[in-house]
Amino acid sequence: MTGFLAPERLWLLLLVPALVAAHVLVQRRRRTNALRFSALPLLASAAPRRRAWRRHVVAAGLVAGVAAAVVGFARPVGEVEVPRERATVVLAVDVSISMRATDVAPDRLTAAQEAAKRFVAQLPPRFNVGLVAFAGSGQVLVPPTTDRSLVDRGVDGLQLTSYTGIGEGLYAALQAVEQAPPDPDDPSAPVPAAVVLLSDGETTVGRTNADAAAAAAEAGVPVSTIAFGTPGGVITQDGVRTPVPVNEAELADIAETTGGRAYEAESLGELTEVYDDIGSSIGTVVEQEETTARWTGVSLLLVVASALGSLLWFGRISQ
Repeated sequence: MTGFLAPERLWLLLLVPALVAAHVLVQRRRRTNALRFSALPLLASAAPRRRAWRRHVVAAGLVAGVAAAVVGFARPVGEVEVPRERATVVLAVDVSISMRATDVAPDRLTAAQEAAKRFVAQLPPRFNVGLVAFAGSGQVLVPPTTDRSLVDRGVDGLQLTSYTGIGEGLYAALQAVEQAPPDPDDPSAPVPAAVVLLSDGETTVGRTNADAAAAAAEAGVPVSTIAFGTPGGVITQDGVRTPVPVNEAELADIAETTGGRAYEAESLGELTEVYDDIGSSIGTVVEQEETTARWTGVSLLLVVASALGSLLWFGRISQ
């Protein structure tokens, strides 16, 4: 619950302590009468004994029901997740030589390709999906489209090349976002967009990550980053073994600056789980919804339960 549409009605919650006080006074009066009653042995033995806690349970249920009814009367508002109808998602995939490392079976690039296609397949059909590859520079391979086969073919065709320019990849992803087609039902409405950027290294060439992240933040495009690979990853090139660790902090800074999420994955299974989480967050939007009916239902349930308890224990609605 995040607020109320009619908060001025909450003053009626003062009825709750008033009802509690009235219940306490009634119970004290009953105890006083019971003491007088016990002075007459014959009458005392004839009077039925009831467990006091049952009266308190019934009263507590009624008071809670009143409190829930007042909350509902104030028209509470809560956050709910609802499916997005349209959005643009751009996948930016690192294709630097380090993606050849086999610390992730069968190798980083192949695992990334498989997980990316699974991710694309789970997105809502009306989502536009684009594909960017980056190494020394960034390139839009598939502009945002609803044709999943085009994206799959683009993912299958990823080729490794030299250097790593994460900033350049992000700039290319923002360029792809601008190429997204408008909503055919409302061409003037902005379509929400997000970037999912996967990399296994750190920027060595091109524009800085900080500048690219600032540009994404200014455009209102959150970037979720995936640091992919293990600390022990190595590649062999020209007979020389070179360590290719992941710079998690560098990618996390991009996510924080843009309002996205930072993830780490060291296997195909972990990467698939990351994409599942990203898909669920991108595929829904949080909206404000009035929850009066929910609180009214709780109130009715409490009152009915209290009434049934009173009938069961005392043979009548009132105690």
